[in-house]
Amino acid sequence: MPSLVASTGQIAAGSARLPPRQTPGFFMIRCQSLPTPATEGSRDGLQIGSPVVLVEAPPTLKTAVPMPSLRVNNGQVKAGDVGRIVSRKPKDVWAVRLAIGTYLIDGKHFRPLDLDHKAQRLPNDT
Repeated sequence: MPSLVASTGQIAAGSARLPPRQTPGFFMIRCQSLPTPATEGSRDGLQIGSPVVLVEAPPTLKTAVPMPSLRVNNGQVKAGDVGRIVSRKPKDVWAVRLAIGTYLIDGKHFRPLDLDHKAQRLPNDT
């Protein structure tokens, strides 16, 4: 290793130079999830707070709490039950608030509840 100190006790001019420090560049990246065409068509109009109606009873129920439990649906949740979307989970699973509690339910078990259609149909029935 070459000596940094010359015979006079001073730092040698050529060997003590270090390359200038380069600072790393900063980048901003925006990540966006685009819905797949199959999911987009079947889940059109669902957002947090949307009313939904179950079209078939799920075979198992998973609670939407920090420590979820999975149990068999023994008639607690039936087809025709109405609830509201609380949040969206991965893979078309939704947290739905029902009368008996909040559960994680797959999107194939419910559809959006059309409140305008029912409101228009009820006065015509009387």
